Amino acid sequence: MTPAHQQAVILITGIQAAGKSTIAQLLAERLPRSVHVRGDLFRRMVINGQADMTPDPSEEAVRQLRLRHRLTAATCNEYFREGFTVVAQDVILGEHLTEMIELIQQRPLLIVVLAPRPEAIAAREAARGKNAYNQWTIDLLDDGLRNQTPRLGLWLDTSDQTPNDTVNEILTRAWTEAKVR
Repeated sequence: MTPAHQQAVILITGIQAAGKSTIAQLLAERLPRSVHVRGDLFRRMVINGQADMTPDPSEEAVRQLRLRHRLTAATCNEYFREGFTVVAQDVILGEHLTEMIELIQQRPLLIVVLAPRPEAIAAREAARGKNAYNQWTIDLLDDGLRNQTPRLGLWLDTSDQTPNDTVNEILTRAWTEAKVR
């Protein structure tokens, strides 16, 4: 691994349909000795009693979200300790981003925020055949991203980029521009 791409934990966030899963997978594939940690996997492990996040979440939904974040962070920490570069991805907005930075103990920690324009999100959502926006709206989540999430790390408007363009930009810029304390 070149010094420019030294071992790190790379946390990719953004709203649904921002491209987190695709970008994280492609990025991990381009790095030696790497893993892709999908935070949403921990939510899907709950078989009974799952409380989903909504625009007005219950205490239980927030508790389960924080559990998911703790599990993601612990997984990142353990893989990093074993010599892997970790590419983790999930929807982590607002105060939860600051909490995740504290939970992930390994450094360097690189934060990459995928922030395509709302109209690009709408087009991607329509093309992917999923319905992530049942109670949520694109504008509501985009507002939470842009106005309530701390401006930490590398923020990318990927609206007009292909996934490979985005990965190339991350590889070029993240190790110098995305580091957090």
